[in-house]
Amino acid sequence: MHYAEYKTILSPQNGMNVFRGCTHGCIYCDARSDCYQINHVFEDVEVKKDAARILEEQLRHRRQPCMVSTGAMCDPYIPLEEELRVTRDCFEVIYRQGFGLAVLTKSARILRDIDLLAAINAKTKCVVQMTLTTHDEDLCRILEPNVSTTAERFFVLEQMRDAGIPTVVWLSPILPFINDTEENLLGILDYCVSARVRGIICFGFGLTLRGGDREYFYAALDRHFPGMRERYESAFGGSYSCMSPNNARLSGIYRSVCEKNGIMHRTEDVFAYLKRFESGVQQLSLL
Repeated sequence: MHYAEYKTILSPQNGMNVFRGCTHGCIYCDARSDCYQINHVFEDVEVKKDAARILEEQLRHRRQPCMVSTGAMCDPYIPLEEELRVTRDCFEVIYRQGFGLAVLTKSARILRDIDLLAAINAKTKCVVQMTLTTHDEDLCRILEPNVSTTAERFFVLEQMRDAGIPTVVWLSPILPFINDTEENLLGILDYCVSARVRGIICFGFGLTLRGGDREYFYAALDRHFPGMRERYESAFGGSYSCMSPNNARLSGIYRSVCEKNGIMHRTEDVFAYLKRFESGVQQLSLL
């Protein structure tokens, strides 16, 4: 871990990342791609110094409250957060300033902050997003080795449901020839229905690969799935988009289950919901 000086925390689209790099070890991680220009060892996480102070200054200059999003590039609940509490400090700023929050993670560490998330949601709006890729716990430990398992993430969704905090699931990526099965999809959707998630984001059943990400992914395939790398190279070559041959069938099942259970499934609808700021009626004094 190392610190770095930054002048801004929020992007023009109100996205926020307090870390650069990650230690989750997910074998498919797009954030490793060369295009993101992370110029240090990925696991040597860069921490943005004075993130909460910088965030507070930026929010004061926003003309009106909006949703702040975090987690798209680097998970805000990596193990370092237990010690540093940078993420919580930033969420406390968001609460005090009356902004909304959309947070994406794969970690059950988020439960530490459920009090703060509930307070934000009561005051404005807070949406907790969890990535789910595989229903099989053993496979999960291979694909996402250093983070909460799918069952643990489902428990988080249940806790958020019971606390009245809306949730969204990212069903992505689904790896061709590995977990692109009807059994896996139905298992994940059962979790989503039981947790009463508001929406699911799915870009189709497959994954994307590019420089930096591709090499890491293929090395993991060589370790855990002998011969699978050659199958990918034969099926997809150097393509960026690697869609499962089961995509059409799985997409039909996905739409059917979501529509039956009233779950938003059109990506544009879910993104619109995540970006839409809503002012709550209950004012809590937490901090």
